[in-house]
Amino acid sequence: MAEFLIFKTNGFKIIDNVQKLLYNKGMEIKPIAKIYTAFKDKFGIPRQSGRGKNLFGKIVFEKPFRSPDALRGIEEFSHLWLIFDFSENHRKEFSPTVRPPRLGGNVRVGVFASRSPFRPNNLGLSCVKLIKTEKTAEGTVLLVEGVDILDGTPIYDIKPYLPSDCHTDAKGSYANTTHKLKVDVSSYLTEITDKKTLEAIVSCIEDDPRPSYQDDNDRVYKMIFDDNEVSFKVVGEIATVIDIIKI
Repeated sequence: MAEFLIFKTNGFKIIDNVQKLLYNKGMEIKPIAKIYTAFKDKFGIPRQSGRGKNLFGKIVFEKPFRSPDALRGIEEFSHLWLIFDFSENHRKEFSPTVRPPRLGGNVRVGVFASRSPFRPNNLGLSCVKLIKTEKTAEGTVLLVEGVDILDGTPIYDIKPYLPSDCHTDAKGSYANTTHKLKVDVSSYLTEITDKKTLEAIVSCIEDDPRPSYQDDNDRVYKMIFDDNEVSFKVVGEIATVIDIIKI
């Protein structure tokens, strides 16, 4: 209504200036929570949520957002969308193209035709399973499963996942291909490693966290999972876990 009055009295130029002012002002968003996971380093994190076993997270809300009323009814939903900050991937410059790992790291596609973490606003989207809410000294927290997010990552918003979010006729382009490694673990490591932790580690390695352009049979890869340093090698389609050391 205000723009209409300005238009009637001052003409098109003022309307154009008002719209530019509103556009240039932008929007400031603040983290509402942080998520704590076993992923202490970017290497080894699954490329999509829900792909690994026993990958848990705890969402702790910032003090201004710790009202129990903000979570009223959330346990009626089985899954949640998390909008988060790719906090370790901030760049000043904008690149209109990226190289998806699924295409071998050599083919470029538009950034908006990818889920690359290198984005203009560094926003990520992840779907997780809600296990339960829990009352703690830090307020009511959310315990979730199927995470693909770095430990300590800021969360900007949480929304319920709805059955209508699933489109069975959707096309996934290059992301449709499913590549899995076979993972071998020695009986010694299975004996000294907690079963659920080992399952989580194996599921992450199965997803092949290596950069797609690396194919060195002699290279030892290391990933940090919770308080474990995991070493493994890959020959062909088989990954062999060499060692799991407490750190």
